[in-house]
Amino acid sequence: MLTAMSQSLIEQLSQMTTIVSDTGDINAIRKFKPRDATTNPSLIMAAAQSSEYAPLIDHALAFAKKDAGSGPSKDAVVRRAIDRLSVEFGLEILKIIGGRVSTEVDARLSYDMQGSVDKARTLIQQYETAGTNRERILIKLASTWEGIRAAEVLEKEGIHCNMTLLFGLHQAVAAAEAKATLISPFVGRILDWYKKSTGKASYEPAEDPGVQSVTRIFNYFKRYGYKTQVMGASFRNLGEITELAGCDLLTIAPNFLDELTKTEAPLPRKLDPEKAKGMTIEKIPMDEAKFRAMHQADRMASDKLDEGIQGFTKSIVSLEKQLGDRLDAIN
Repeated sequence: MLTAMSQSLIEQLSQMTTIVSDTGDINAIRKFKPRDATTNPSLIMAAAQSSEYAPLIDHALAFAKKDAGSGPSKDAVVRRAIDRLSVEFGLEILKIIGGRVSTEVDARLSYDMQGSVDKARTLIQQYETAGTNRERILIKLASTWEGIRAAEVLEKEGIHCNMTLLFGLHQAVAAAEAKATLISPFVGRILDWYKKSTGKASYEPAEDPGVQSVTRIFNYFKRYGYKTQVMGASFRNLGEITELAGCDLLTIAPNFLDELTKTEAPLPRKLDPEKAKGMTIEKIPMDEAKFRAMHQADRMASDKLDEGIQGFTKSIVSLEKQLGDRLDAIN
């Protein structure tokens, strides 16, 4: 029980870090009222299983059928419906939050720069046609070399990008030099890799490899004055979150938001941009050759990027099947 004078962890954390809700569940977003929200294909697929969201699926299919023109194939309608469903979820989320929502480009375009650019423009056009300013949208792109180059093009057009599936410093530096708005290093997935690789069952929060990776990236960005913000993502335990207090943003799943809300304890700031400015940190000259060499040398980043793209692709394929089945049922 919190006393009248005490503060929960979430109250303290929100004073130094922007809290983002990591879910496709609109009810959870309504409950916690974060400033921003982020989704991905896995989260949308999970939410779309609920009958509560059936109207959004039907709206997306109706839009796609109309958009595809006369006599469209089922596959063409479903492909358009996937984009529209992401936008439909985003529009619903934006009715609740005051900030931005992140909407992800199809993971199958992760190594296709122009395809990613075209898909991002399509998503933004749909948001703007629905009356939403592009300033409230972040386009999520995989942190491949091609995805980062797509972000560079899009940022020049005023389309803001959130670089996802980010595991290594080389990805972070390349994204910052491309002037991406935001990066989302995956704390928990880094921990998963190290636990599997080393056989170590657990890590103390300060020794957590994911926490250390985000801390290193944060300090590098602040030391060299990059405008790109750091948003820690994909948490496995509360300690990872509290150890990153002071990070620009943290995107947190509803179960941890609930735990933070119910927990009372002192929460010291761990990441400080002013302290980082005075640190001695070697500057990394980044180009494609350097990026690919560092990526090849970083087995964890290589493994987790490939795994993440495959996982999101599997979710999209499953969602396509779900939409195809629904299309058959209503035709």
